Amino acid sequence: MKKLLLIAILFTSLSYTNEASAQDAMLGEIKLFAGNFAPRGWAFCHGQLLPISKYSAVFSLLGTTYGGDGRTTFALPDLRGRVPVSPGTGPGHSPVKLGQISNGKSVNESDSGNAKTQSTLGLNYIICIQGFYPSRS
Repeated sequence: MKKLLLIAILFTSLSYTNEASAQDAMLGEIKLFAGNFAPRGWAFCHGQLLPISKYSAVFSLLGTTYGGDGRTTFALPDLRGRVPVSPGTGPGHSPVKLGQISNGKSVNESDSGNAKTQSTLGLNYIICIQGFYPSRS
């Protein structure tokens, strides 16, 4: 079941558009990308600092949620080796705030005493830094 959900999420995110065009993307939008470069108008989600003077629209959305001094720089989210989750409280889970980094719990689920493992696939998260500004309505 978990594998099917992961595959569905991956397929949806990768097939949403035919190409990673910044003109069709909202500033701050994050996608999975299988390439080893960030397409034009996008940046890797590696926590890098960007100048507010050059990316003021992106800064107006992210602020210093992910780092930076808020005067000259701000940081993009660092999703290397992490899985993003929605902020809030899920059933049986502790509250998560926007931008909060938490250490996940390892849980061994088994029916026969053998630990089950979840396969992983290394992909890059990219964030739109040149696109259209999202409206609130």
